[in-house]
Amino acid sequence: MFKKKFLKKVISTIVITGVMVTGVSLNGATKASAITTNKPPSHVIVGYWHNFNNGSGDLKLRDVSNNFDVVNISFGEPTSVTSGDIRFTPYNATEAEFKSDVQYLQSKGKKVLLSIGGQNGEVQLTTTAAVDTFYNSVSTIIDKYGLDGLDVDFEGHSLHLDYGDKDFKNPTTPVIVNTISALKKLKAKYGENFMLTMAPETFFVQLGHTYYGGLNQYVDNRAGAFLPVIYGLRDSLTWLQVQYYNSGPINDINGKSQSMGNAEFYASLADMLLTGFTVNNDSNYFFPALRQDQVVIGVPSCNSAGGGYVSNAELQKALDGLIYSGTVGSYKINNKYPNLRGLMTWSINWDKYTNNDWSNYFRSYINKLTPPTNTLSPAVVSASSVTNRNYTVSALIPAYNTATSYKIYEGTAVVASGNLTPGTQAQTINYNITSKALGIYNYKTELSDGSKTVVSNIVTVTVSDSVPSTEWAPNHAYTAGDIVTYYGATYKCLQSHTSLVGWEPDKVAALWQKQ
Repeated sequence: MFKKKFLKKVISTIVITGVMVTGVSLNGATKASAITTNKPPSHVIVGYWHNFNNGSGDLKLRDVSNNFDVVNISFGEPTSVTSGDIRFTPYNATEAEFKSDVQYLQSKGKKVLLSIGGQNGEVQLTTTAAVDTFYNSVSTIIDKYGLDGLDVDFEGHSLHLDYGDKDFKNPTTPVIVNTISALKKLKAKYGENFMLTMAPETFFVQLGHTYYGGLNQYVDNRAGAFLPVIYGLRDSLTWLQVQYYNSGPINDINGKSQSMGNAEFYASLADMLLTGFTVNNDSNYFFPALRQDQVVIGVPSCNSAGGGYVSNAELQKALDGLIYSGTVGSYKINNKYPNLRGLMTWSINWDKYTNNDWSNYFRSYINKLTPPTNTLSPAVVSASSVTNRNYTVSALIPAYNTATSYKIYEGTAVVASGNLTPGTQAQTINYNITSKALGIYNYKTELSDGSKTVVSNIVTVTVSDSVPSTEWAPNHAYTAGDIVTYYGATYKCLQSHTSLVGWEPDKVAALWQKQ
């Protein structure tokens, strides 16, 4: 409590344009939007990070192994099955810490996506109102944390096909049509650098070759239900990472039943996506092949992670067969796929639980396919909160950079400069500002390798008198009278308490009053 109420605190609001957009206030809460512009590698390792602890161990987002190129945050979940209202709250970090962790991974060239759904997060967009809610709520999360895209992991009864909805190219089932519409709206909003990936189970994809819910009234109407979604977004889809685990037997394109637990299962079902296949064994409906760079193979990282785990050597047999062509088991690969995008695993946490055995092995394998090349890449600039007119501007230099020097600009004036050592590790340059006068200041960083220069995003720091509301966060001590914001709404604390997940302001009227 301040005894001299006339004293003012100077705080800041920060707006970033370019690679990342971040807002910063005195309490460290930030708002971030936009997408990093670097492209994911030609061959990738994708992993799911747990926003929960299921016995695999607690892991901070920033501590994810460097073996992973893409990190899927698991999960954004709906408030109810049909609401379309997706929510996400970090379980082991404050909002500010989590945003910092996202930016840290991005500074190392990683992509960080929000994964929606999962085993316990069924999403059914049954109405156009749900589409709008989905679009708005997902956008809020993407913007808040500055994420690079969306991974769609709809499981259970999220998707189904009405009987008679025969043509996957022109679906009529509302949940299918609405899902396609919502994802197209998000892609249109964020543009070409927005990543859109999908992680369906084999039941919703390859099973559609033999049984398709819209064509066959005698089978589960969810069979093959992801096919119209994949087809409808084929031009926007970054990649498809089917879960080749926890699966029943699936027929390959030769009609042979394939079961989990061996290289032939992985190779034959991936080859199906790369070759194309008839739907419901009906020649009138042919699902066209995906591009090689749109196919990622999803596997468990260890026995505890999921059914169907195979040894690293067995999985490599499947990859070798697909990339270099050949026979895997009794299955003859139809072509060479040197541009196969890579591997996905459930999960990063389970991999860490087993001392990164899976990711160490396949990082080495992938690197032999595409050795990292040093290039001149722009820095990612961010700024801290402003406290008593003091703040720090940070320039994160991506790994595998050829830059030999840097300049930090405030407006058009160089305020800091120095030399860099090219190398494979990311570097951070901090420029500290003290006792800054009230005003608006723009910062950027220029990197040079001696022959070329690249310029970073621009950070605009506004030092002002206005005090924004703080963003609600779990595990925080609130006092009666405190004002917070939550998903765009403002709330007043009615009773002093320490917040918990599940006690969000829109859920507990005894603790919070909407303003």
